[in-house]
Amino acid sequence: MTDEIYPLNRIRPGESAVIVSLTGGDGIRRRLLDLGFSNGTKVFCVLSQRRNEGAAYLVRGTVIALRKEDAAGILVR
Repeated sequence: MTDEIYPLNRIRPGESAVIVSLTGGDGIRRRLLDLGFSNGTKVFCVLSQRRNEGAAYLVRGTVIALRKEDAAGILVR
């Protein structure tokens, strides 16, 4: 990927990115922050479902599974 900003759900297993922003409602935003998804954090995709319904990401030493629509609210570079 390039230096463009795109949603987290676009990265594939083996790729990484850095979080630049969280979008969406306060509820999901707060939940993502509690899980360690904050600006400047490096995220590594470790697993993606076959039909692209969700993926697992390594964040701050923990693997966290997210639905596709939740990952779309995390903007990365």
